[in-house]
Amino acid sequence: MLTNIPTNIITGFLGVGKTTALNQLIAQKPADETWAIVVNEFGQVGVDQTLLPEKSGLQIKEIAGGCVCCALGPALTISLAMLIRRTQPDRIIIEPTGLGHPEGLIDILQSESFKDVLSLRSIICLLDPRVLEQPEVLRHQAFIDQLNLADVVVLNKCDLATSEQVNEAQQLSEQMFPPKQQVVQATQSSFDIQLLDLARNTSLKSSHPDAHKHNTTNTALPSLFLAQPGKPIKKTGSNKDAFSCGWVFHPDDQFEHDRLLELLNSLNNVWRLKGVFRIGHARVLYNRVLDETTTQPIAWRRDSRLELITQTQLDWDEIESKLISIIKKQPS
Repeated sequence: MLTNIPTNIITGFLGVGKTTALNQLIAQKPADETWAIVVNEFGQVGVDQTLLPEKSGLQIKEIAGGCVCCALGPALTISLAMLIRRTQPDRIIIEPTGLGHPEGLIDILQSESFKDVLSLRSIICLLDPRVLEQPEVLRHQAFIDQLNLADVVVLNKCDLATSEQVNEAQQLSEQMFPPKQQVVQATQSSFDIQLLDLARNTSLKSSHPDAHKHNTTNTALPSLFLAQPGKPIKKTGSNKDAFSCGWVFHPDDQFEHDRLLELLNSLNNVWRLKGVFRIGHARVLYNRVLDETTTQPIAWRRDSRLELITQTQLDWDEIESKLISIIKKQPS
């Protein structure tokens, strides 16, 4: 039986670049090691799995539809045990949802089920300096304790922030108590893999220990594999902090690029938008953070999908109708 598997948590608020950080770490993975990666998404339709590579020595498990810190805790326990048994990993990295509170996850990893199996190493929190100007984020209990419980703070997207914003974030992180082991600046979520092997500081405490004890509700809809051309499958969810809605489209559905971009840019009160769409023969990732939408080609080919996380419930049916209206008509 494996014991003391090095285990890390990569935290950070919505859109900070956690999945990009995973890709950067995977690129540095020693060739002779097997890594198991668990990705948790608040939304019901997983999009992050489309962004991670398929390669030898890498096993990825996605848990969507809530936070593994609370409602999905039992699912994480079962999935993690099966993943360890099946893959015999040399390292485990867990990326919780940006709305997740780390304390519940830490409790699971240090529970009787895993205390002799896992060795919890450094918890790394990514921080976009620009969010320090967003009061609604600064008040969010999960955001506060993602920083409180981190051993390392990575100031990410420093190339997109002003020098004043970066300096403010640096000072905030360096003045925290207990002090962080390291505060580093990064672009494109790139930092040294050696940060993973820093020891966990067990004196770090949560300011809001009950924040992770919330429930997530979601709709009971048919399997995602039942999407028909022009008839996507929709799944919605919510908790006390946010609402989510996700759609999965048939692989044959093709979207008109300009109209799609216009629609996505028109959506207001959106915390997080991430989607993969078929545009002609290509697949394109749409990623929206802080009212900035970026697009890039992606290797995913299985379907088109979109996930929205919002502070208020939007008219999901209206958005769905608009999405369907910009699917290109196929010749009969």
